[in-house]
Amino acid sequence: MKPSLPLSALVAALALAGCSASSAPAGNAAAPAAAADDTATTCKSGITLQLLGSGGPISDDARASSGAVVWIDGKARLLIDAGGGTYLRYGEAGARLEDLDFIGISHFHTDHVADLPAILKGAYFLSGRHDVALVGPSGNANFPSMTAFFDREFGRGHGAFEYLAGLSGGTDGLQLSVHPSDVNVASPVATKVWQGDGVTISAFGIPHGDVPALAYRIETPKGVMVLSADQNGSRKGFVDFAKGADLLMMPAAIDDDADAQSRFLHATPTVVGKIAAAINPKMLVLDHFMGRALKDKDKNVATIQRYYHGPVYAGRDLSCFPLSH
Repeated sequence: MKPSLPLSALVAALALAGCSASSAPAGNAAAPAAAADDTATTCKSGITLQLLGSGGPISDDARASSGAVVWIDGKARLLIDAGGGTYLRYGEAGARLEDLDFIGISHFHTDHVADLPAILKGAYFLSGRHDVALVGPSGNANFPSMTAFFDREFGRGHGAFEYLAGLSGGTDGLQLSVHPSDVNVASPVATKVWQGDGVTISAFGIPHGDVPALAYRIETPKGVMVLSADQNGSRKGFVDFAKGADLLMMPAAIDDDADAQSRFLHATPTVVGKIAAAINPKMLVLDHFMGRALKDKDKNVATIQRYYHGPVYAGRDLSCFPLSH
């Protein structure tokens, strides 16, 4: 019998494997060297997007659901979405709650928000008090707004997790004060939601069927990231919102032959390709895969590259994409 690795060595090996960039793009596009670096330091140096979860709402993809952190000079300062499994990936990435300044939730499907309470519970274990902004979409008849969601989860006297009610002010032994706010998804212009240390974050409503949803634009001294969760691609204003992006992240949940209901919720590879071509980022990162989309990944990437001719990356859990300006 071969000797097994010590647990610490195994965890380190998995973390290093996860921090490497995803598979190189098909076709003629070449992978940028910065995005292909396999070292753990690349994930945490400069300004870097790290996917926590690259999967979808079905467990057939063997991935965590949607979530990502943005590392700024060695600290995971920004969290975008917190779907199922991201709690585990957050720890594996080495992110620390005491470094977090901003949480942006795209929408209230479970595969984008289910692990938020688990991540925030870590506020019991911080060494000092810390504040974090929590931003999400306005609501409708079927989905709450961000402020309503926060109240239903943590509200004193009625919240599902009432024992964490102290999150609203950093009390009751919780060292984190969370400040929730809503963004009107119907606004014709982007809404600035956070600013600090040379970084500005704006949010803009995107069409995800009948689900209120947001995309986030993160402007940094090293370049611009635009992170889109699920959308069907029908809102023309998104292209203007994302113009000038160095890195564009788009979901890759379905194929071109998906049924009408799926296309009502999600953009097909053809639509993703046309949007990326119109925005023309320096790289396109694909996430939010489901089992079928993974089986057809090469075909779908090729479809996208008929329209967008820059580098395309099929992301995976813990993969990293640095801004290299």
